[in-house]
Amino acid sequence: MTVGIIGVMGGVLGGPRVEAAEAVRLRLGGLAKTVHVADLETFASTGELPAGLRIYRPFLNDKVRATLQNELAIDPAVGQVILDEILHTPGGAPLLTTIQTLVPNLTPEDLQQALALVSQTEANPTLIAVLKQIPQQTLEVDVGAWVAWASQFHLAQQESRLLGQILRREMAAPLEEAWPPNHVNPFSTGSAQVERWEMSLQDRSRNRSIPVDIYWSRSTQGPLVVMSHGFGADRRFLAYLAEHLASHGLTVVAVEHPGSNVTALLSLPEADQSTSPSGSRVLPATEFLDRPRDITYVLDRLERLNRYSYSLRGRLNTNQVTFIGHSLGGYTGLALAGAPLDLRLLDQACDQVDPVHLSPSDWFQCAALDLPVQYANLRDPRIRQLILANPLTGLLFGETGLSQVKTPTLMLAGTLDSVTPMAAQQLGPYHQLAGPKYLITALGASHLSVGDPENLNPNLQAIPFMPALPDASTGNLRLFLKGISLSFILQRTDQAAAYAGFLSPSYAEAFSTPELELGINQTLPPQILAWPGLQRPTTPQAHRLGYGSSLLRLQSMLWQDQLHRIQRRMTTHRRPAALTSLAPFSQPWPMSAQYPPAPSTPAQISGEQPE
Repeated sequence: MTVGIIGVMGGVLGGPRVEAAEAVRLRLGGLAKTVHVADLETFASTGELPAGLRIYRPFLNDKVRATLQNELAIDPAVGQVILDEILHTPGGAPLLTTIQTLVPNLTPEDLQQALALVSQTEANPTLIAVLKQIPQQTLEVDVGAWVAWASQFHLAQQESRLLGQILRREMAAPLEEAWPPNHVNPFSTGSAQVERWEMSLQDRSRNRSIPVDIYWSRSTQGPLVVMSHGFGADRRFLAYLAEHLASHGLTVVAVEHPGSNVTALLSLPEADQSTSPSGSRVLPATEFLDRPRDITYVLDRLERLNRYSYSLRGRLNTNQVTFIGHSLGGYTGLALAGAPLDLRLLDQACDQVDPVHLSPSDWFQCAALDLPVQYANLRDPRIRQLILANPLTGLLFGETGLSQVKTPTLMLAGTLDSVTPMAAQQLGPYHQLAGPKYLITALGASHLSVGDPENLNPNLQAIPFMPALPDASTGNLRLFLKGISLSFILQRTDQAAAYAGFLSPSYAEAFSTPELELGINQTLPPQILAWPGLQRPTTPQAHRLGYGSSLLRLQSMLWQDQLHRIQRRMTTHRRPAALTSLAPFSQPWPMSAQYPPAPSTPAQISGEQPE
């Protein structure tokens, strides 16, 4: 997490150097121990422990050494804006408080100066390099505060892990499920030849230039698919999914939001300043209104293209739209599907943000408070389906706004998502949705796991709080998402019956790996519905469930479930033989039994290897 803090602050301009840190004083209550930076540098480069560090041998493992050696992704433009946010906006105040609690004698100006000097060197900076440039001869570190802070992050990860285990057990695939009728295969590439057109649509009423990519084929039919990227990404974030859907005859339009894409973020220092002294420049409040309006404007323009374009005439079914959104794009889709923006609860919550539990989603949603309105209805009735990956929800829709979404929804949640944590941002909101819905749980997936590795903008790595970009270990997730998205979209067509069977746990099981397990279901397990952590506070005085009691409650659920399973197995073994022999006839005959069994591996299903 030290690297994370330094990365958030990275790349800012500073004043002249006064002195450099030569030592770090570790303080725990009334005890203090001084560690020389030179000794840490020796340990990082050689792995050997100088005499001054031998007392810490149990703690200085390979992971600590790697942290000291890791290069820091410092982007001067982004870092300057982030530091401004922390110093001058209410949303940054909790993070600033946390830093000053952990390192009492480190001021923002000290860090600003150190990072400025480090960023001017040709070599890629490391944590050791930053420490050596801190303009304090001895840097004070409150070890107790660090342990408490790190423990909270560890407990948050444990909470997501236990939630994932409970969901996974409820979503275990029955062995008798089989391949759906007609032998269609949504996981393999379709037969249509895909063309991609690029254009820029000018909304002069809002002074917005909106880039779009249109993926289409000569055999286009069915619903129109519209994609919306997350904060700091671009319209190519889900390019692999757009190509796949278009190869099966769907027209896909990927929209880029100019106020919250990576280009806008990197150009902020040269951009006009916010009119409000407390307004966020990283994520302008107006984006919470402009993003849904971008989609509505694009659909209006596509309607005209559908009537008058020689090539696209009849290929843009704007009356039946499936919306696919990632992260902030998930918020965009929910607002379009009927959840009104309602900031009345958010106003109270942002005044009492707990810096220990702070996640980027908290910071992002609090940026909306600079809007001149507290309530807005942004619904567009042309949105008929939603596919949401790692959506940002929080308190943006008030206490009951999400219950107004009756649109069929497919939602994906990752248990290692540190940007939009699963419990607060997906599970609770999913339960509120009033329409038909499916939940994909990806155990081991992070916030960017669904992104296209071949098309992700490299500047995305410079954005603070963002985890590592996806790699080959998440290839099965993207392969699964292609097939499950197609099957879900086609539920609004005459091909619904042929693809409905793929929306089952069997195929999630087939695409699971030891590193990344997948599950799909339509309802949350009763244990999670009864979990107090699922209920979001609605007033500042509402009780907030601590991580400790939350983990005990979740672990207790797992133990009870294990006990019940053991009891059921014992009852089954003791059942009289006559009753056991009748058991198969007590269940309806499976309609899918006439079809061939489902393939057991993704390669067999898709005919291709994951990326």
